[in-house]
Amino acid sequence: MKKTIAIATGILFLGATISFAGSEVKGRVSNKTIVNKSANVAVGAGAEANTGSVKIKNSNVRGTVSNRSLVNKSANVAVGRGATANMGSVQLKNSNVRGSVSNRALVNKSANVAVGRGATANMGSVQLKNSNVRGSVSNRALVNKSANVAVGRGATANMGSVQLKNSNIRGSVSNRALVNKSANVAVGRGATANMGSVQLKNSNVRGSVSNRALVNKSANVAVGRGATANMGSVQLKNSNIRGSVSNRALVNKSANVAVGRNAEANMGSVVVK
Repeated sequence: MKKTIAIATGILFLGATISFAGSEVKGRVSNKTIVNKSANVAVGAGAEANTGSVKIKNSNVRGTVSNRSLVNKSANVAVGRGATANMGSVQLKNSNVRGSVSNRALVNKSANVAVGRGATANMGSVQLKNSNVRGSVSNRALVNKSANVAVGRGATANMGSVQLKNSNIRGSVSNRALVNKSANVAVGRGATANMGSVQLKNSNVRGSVSNRALVNKSANVAVGRGATANMGSVQLKNSNIRGSVSNRALVNKSANVAVGRNAEANMGSVVVK
């Protein structure tokens, strides 16, 4: 049975995460967190570790979804098949939002790790799967001296990025990322690593898609057959955009690497398939 929840704006959560499953939310979902010198760990099949994040599953939200997080010298780890680790991120699955989705994250000297088949690690990112949003999707991330790692077949690692899969957006999609001296790594067959990028798969957007990225002395690596590594890029696969697609990237002294049969590495690019 679905739960109905009304949430007021301006709520402050220190070192916390908001998570909804099978819920009906009438009002704004707002999370503001400060996480300092902490560790959040989940171990087991389907394990989930969320730090300074908002996660919504199988839910309906009539209002905006907003996350603001500052994560310093902390670790967020999920180990197990289908493991998910979110740090300073917004993740929506099988959900509907009538309003904008916004994430602002500052991650410093921290690690976000997901290990297991189908593992997902999101740091300073917005990830939507099988979801509908009637409003804009916006991400602003500053990631400094940090590591985001996903290990396992079909692993996904997103750092300072927006990733949409099988989703519909009635509004613009915008990402602004500054990544400094950091590493984003995905290892496994079909692995995906996105750093300061926007990636759309099997999605529809009625509005513009915009990415602005500054990547300095960092590494973005995907290892595995069919692996994909995107750095300061926009990648569209089997998607429809009713609006402009824009990418502006400044990449300095950095490496973008894809290793494996049919592997793909994109840096400061727009790729349409």
